[in-house]
Parts: sequence; structure tokens; C-alpha cells
Amino acid sequence: MREIVLDTETTGFEPEQGDRIVEIGAVELYNHMPTGKTYHQYINPQRGMPQEAFEVHGLGEEFLRDKPVFGEIARGFLDFVSDAKLVIHNAAFDMKFLNAELGWLNLPKLPWDQAIDTLAIARAKFPGSPASLDALCRRFNIDNSARTLHGALLDSEILAEVYLELIGGRQPDFSLNVVHERSERTGQSDQEAWRPKPRSRPLGPRITREEAAAHAAFVEAMGDAAIWKKIS
Repeated sequence: MREIVLDTETTGFEPEQGDRIVEIGAVELYNHMPTGKTYHQYINPQRGMPQEAFEVHGLGEEFLRDKPVFGEIARGFLDFVSDAKLVIHNAAFDMKFLNAELGWLNLPKLPWDQAIDTLAIARAKFPGSPASLDALCRRFNIDNSARTLHGALLDSEILAEVYLELIGGRQPDFSLNVVHERSERTGQSDQEAWRPKPRSRPLGPRITREEAAAHAAFVEAMGDAAIWKKIS
């Protein structure tokens, strides 16, 4: 199963009011394990950067001026994502922006049911507790010390670790929940087959005759009250 853990940075909160995406970062998981493949792109929003947004991610107009516009990276982004599930913290925010950008280009929008919202998972799993990415890092002892500013790729890498903890750790489908099937050849279940069989010939004693005689003499010297005589 292929999943993409994704994060975006923007100029604000509302694409319908002119806000745009300025960064996309994503990490690929396969069967809940990182593959090492990532996607990262800075984007020229073709507008000014509000101070409030700059203080969140540190991406200014001068830095973004020579970056590609969304239309230049859209096809490559869609090819990377394909039909994989999108793991996003507060998915409604990022999906709203991604689909607005795709809609302006008359490109296919991402289905809402393609997204997995880790914020919703965290709130359901820990009701009443803080569910921000930083709070979840503290809960799961995940090092986010490098997160001095929001950055889409770094945040997606951190979110991947948080997501794996939320669904039960790095190996959520480990053999504790495996359904064992019976082997056609032996008629035994897999669980029965791995159990060790009795030895054809028992192992010999690990002590020598001299050691056994010395131990017997030691016990005899202790008298009739010796605990060894009561349990032998």
C-alpha cells in the first residue's frame, strides 16, 4: 500500500481570497515504511508575502521570485502523488489549497476521500488533548528540534513518524494480528508449523560425575535438615 505524507506552506488561509501555495513537501511510504523517495518544491505565488505568513515559514518574496509557478510543477506533482492515499495533518486546509490551484489550471482535482487526516485521528485517539504536530511529537518522544520554522518537507518527515505512531508504531501489521492459514502440504497451520519439535535424543547431563559426587558430599555434610534433601 502506497501512501504520501504531505504538507504545504501558503501565503495565508484562504485561496478564494488570493492566497497561494509557496511550498509542497511529501514523503513516500510503502506498507507504512518510508521508501526514501520524497517530493519537494518551492513555488512562486505571483503575489506579495504577508508578514504573518513569513513569520511562520520564513519564505520571502525575494527567495521565491525565481521559483516555478504552480502551473509549471502541477503535472509532476500529480504524477508523484498518483492515486496514493494522502496523509495530511489538518487535511481540509491543504486539500483546499491544492484543489484550488489545480482548479485554476483546469486539472483534475484530488478526491477528498483520498486524504487521511492525522489531526482527526489524533483527536479521536486522545480526546481533549492537544493535537498539534508539536504536541504529538512531545507525546511520542519524536525529535522536532530542527523545526524552528514551518517547512513543508521537514514537517512531512516529522508527520510520517507521528502517523506511524498513531496507527500503532512502525510495524502496525506485525505478526500479532496475522491470521494463520493451514498448509495444503502438511495440513498444519503456520502457527503450528513453527513450534519446535521434541529432540529425537535428549541432551546429556551438563555436569561431570566428579561434580555430581562433590555436590552430593556437600549436601550430606549439611545434615538431615538440608533443603536439598527435601526437594530431591
